[in-house]
This record gives sequence, C-alpha cells and structure tokens, in this order.
Amino acid sequence: MNITIKDIAKVAQVSYSTVSKALNNSPLVKEDTKKRIIEIAKELGYEPNFAAQRLASKQTRIIGLIWPTIERVVLSTLVTKISDEINTTPYSMILSVDPVQIAVDTFKRFQTDGIILFEENMDLSIDANTIPLLSYGVAEKENPPYPIIDANHELAMYEAVRYLYHLGHTDIIYIGDLSSTDHMQIEKHKGFKKAMTLFGLSSDDNQLIDTAGLNSYDGYLATKKIPNSPTHPTAIVGGSFDISGGIIRGIKEKNLAIPEDVSIISYDNIPQMADIEIPLTCIGVPVDRLATEIVTTIIKFIEEKDVHPTVKKLTPILTERASCAAKKNV
Repeated sequence: MNITIKDIAKVAQVSYSTVSKALNNSPLVKEDTKKRIIEIAKELGYEPNFAAQRLASKQTRIIGLIWPTIERVVLSTLVTKISDEINTTPYSMILSVDPVQIAVDTFKRFQTDGIILFEENMDLSIDANTIPLLSYGVAEKENPPYPIIDANHELAMYEAVRYLYHLGHTDIIYIGDLSSTDHMQIEKHKGFKKAMTLFGLSSDDNQLIDTAGLNSYDGYLATKKIPNSPTHPTAIVGGSFDISGGIIRGIKEKNLAIPEDVSIISYDNIPQMADIEIPLTCIGVPVDRLATEIVTTIIKFIEEKDVHPTVKKLTPILTERASCAAKKNV
C-alpha cells in the first residue's frame, strides 16, 4: 500500500499542510514537530510522489549531475561531496554517466529542476533557457548564459611555481595533459608557462611533458621521458592527483628520492593526498569548498528566477606536506 501525506498526518495528528512543510524542511514548522513527522514518515515507509510534487509546486526537487568519468579519484570525491551537500537540502540528486546530450534528454524527461555539468572536452550546446544549468569549468565569457564555478587554474599554477621558486628551485617542469580541447587542462599548462616567465625562469616547451591523459599510468609514462642524468629537474608540478601518483612511481624507479632529489607539488586538493606513500604538497580549491559552491549556486539559480548567471572564480589553497623541500646545494 502506498503511504501518503494524509496517512502521516493522521498518525501525527497534524494537518496535511504541516506534514508537507515538515517533509520539505520548512522553517515554519517547529523542530520537534518536524523531527516527529520525519520519524513517522520513515516508520510508515513513506516515499515521495515526485509526479504529484511536480504538479503541485512545479518542481521535482531533483538535480541532475552529468559525470564525465568514473575512473578518476578526484572526480569521484567531488561527486560524493556534492551528493553529501545536496542531502543537506530539500533536493535529491540523480547521476548520469551517459554522453552529455543523452544525459540532458534523460534529465528533461525526468523534469529535473536543474543540471550540474562537469565541463571536460566538450563544447556546450545546451539551451540554458530550457533548464537551469551550472557548469564546473572555465570562464571564457564575461556574460555566460549559465553560472560557472571556476577553480582558477591559472592562479593555482602561479602559486605552485612561486612556492617552488622560493624553495630555491629554478629547473621546474610541468607534467600534465597538454590537451587542446579540455579548457581546464589548457588553463593549467598556459598558467604554468606564464608563471615561469613571471619568475624569470625558462618557459619553453622543454619544461612541459605531455601525459596525453589524466590517469596515474599516463603520469608514470610521462615521467619516464625525463632524462636519466645529473641535470634532471629538481621540481615537478603535477597536473592532477592521479597524474602525480604516476609521477611518484616514475621518480622512484629512477632511484631519485622525494623530496631530497626532486620536489613534487600536485594540482588538486582532496583529503586522499595526505594518505599516499609520500603525502603530496598540493594546490587547488579544497573539494569541500567546491561542492558547497556548486550546490549553493545551482539551487539559487533554480529558485531565484531573476538571478543573472555569474562566474565565480574561487581561490586555490596551498597545502604543504612531505613531497617538497628546499633545493639541495650542490
């Protein structure tokens, strides 16, 4: 038997309206009453009727998230944090790993209230007027048609190079995906070269090693391209957490010590970076902050119809751990 709001109201001895407000976390219901109603709903096995909610409120309270890959640790962590954040709101999340257009069509059929998109290797052709959309990506336009959360990759690269430079390193290389289509990766390697120039260091293409991918093995293979000679670079900026895991493996195979012989600073900022064999010094927007900004912004865009889309550039945070040290005097 399907349990309805009327059944909950009868057991709780309150009005249908009070039950509805309590289940939607309304501040108009006292906390003790709200808690009692939620407990009764759970005991009765109540499941929301999303179709009925849509008819009554013109909203499903569902946000769709399009996930580009299930293979990378950082994205998995970010998706989990976004889900946790959404669970603190009246909204629910559904996830799609389908290609963007297929996922969007599915979300439209489900009548989701909004979509979160991770912008990787794609040109957006979604009409933001048909459904509220938020992109976690790179702000390329001053007046975008949808909100953009930008992790400020260029500033992150500046801070990474500055940190290594002040440790005495001048022979610094970047190991990352030199993609010509993924805007986040483009911002990283452009930002690295710009930072090297600002500090008066060599910024030619010899300072860049292309991983041609974003996983650990890509980082490992790229690291093998570093010449086995006494003049090896003394510091490396890794393009991502996964890539940097491969860099560590490659450096150890060269019988070089981290950080005594080679310092490594990695892009990304997730808790797992503290738990690997050599805890990674890192630069990036903390994943908790990213998740909070993404969820807060998409819900505001959904609920406040007169809100203009904005670009929010976040500030990367540098976290020092065991993978970097001052350059040795030879």
